Amino acid sequence: MAITIYTDDDANFDLIKGDPIAIIGYGSQGRAHAMNLKDSGADVIVGVRKGGKGWNQAQEDGLEVAEVADAAKRARIVMMLTPDMSHEDLYTTQIEDNLEEGDALVFAHGFSILYGRVKPPKGVDVFLVAPKGPGALVRSQYESGRGVPCLFAVEVDATGKAKDRALAYAKGIGGGRGGVMETTFREETETDLFGEQAVLCGGATELVLAGFETLVEAGYQPEIAYYECLHELKLIVDLLNEGGLAKMHEFISETAKYGDLVSGPRVINADTKARMKEVLTDIQKGKFAHDWIVENQAGKVQYDRMLQADLDHQIEEVGRGLRSRMSWMKEKGNAPA
Repeated sequence: MAITIYTDDDANFDLIKGDPIAIIGYGSQGRAHAMNLKDSGADVIVGVRKGGKGWNQAQEDGLEVAEVADAAKRARIVMMLTPDMSHEDLYTTQIEDNLEEGDALVFAHGFSILYGRVKPPKGVDVFLVAPKGPGALVRSQYESGRGVPCLFAVEVDATGKAKDRALAYAKGIGGGRGGVMETTFREETETDLFGEQAVLCGGATELVLAGFETLVEAGYQPEIAYYECLHELKLIVDLLNEGGLAKMHEFISETAKYGDLVSGPRVINADTKARMKEVLTDIQKGKFAHDWIVENQAGKVQYDRMLQADLDHQIEEVGRGLRSRMSWMKEKGNAPA
């Protein structure tokens, strides 16, 4: 059975247009949500630390700002857009006591609800609206009259209108233009974590590093290895993103296609998939969430060590030098780091 894709025609933005909406946090997603909702006609309050970077940026953008507790108290819809690990403390100290019956507590990722980090009071709608793209893209697509597709899920329907409120919110940030699909907090969270770990971040970066190291250890120049294993990856990802496997195969050479078909399964095979299933099992059983929470509570010592090891890798030094000559990156406003 095909999934239902909701559009602007399925959403009534007037349902939430008169409700003050508190956007908690003003990072990439926070800014996009706040600006898009304001431009859609919503009453937006940005809840941030007074005098901080987000406070100043939101004011410069012409938005109303308030400290988190005050923003939550004044709002009927409270959207949590700070990092996952900040939610528990932020919620218990500044938000929980300021929620009233009929309010909505909203998330862009289901982590804090699924793993019990945030426990909403009775009488409050709980749903998520998750754009499938970074905040800058959510904003730029909205400004262009388009929109980034969104997922939504309802965890608690206290008012009987939670689904309608979720669709209205998605419309307000431009999601209805790109299509909105219904999921659950569990499905959104577990698939998102798996995608990040096994493919998009963990899998992709480890594949790049292993390829780079294999060529360098075989005596090839690091700069050549960088181009072949990292730089040109964007070409392939763009083709996949634009038209799937079919477009990639259409635009690469026959030699590349043959190499893809005969050698890809030698690198990514049944053993790799078995380890992916182990990653997914850790996520499904809550082990990953537990370990990440404990790591934060312990001061992120292992996290910092592993991150620094990535940043100290030879590919980073080689890449900085090569990217400094790529003028088109500077033209796009992407500093060649």
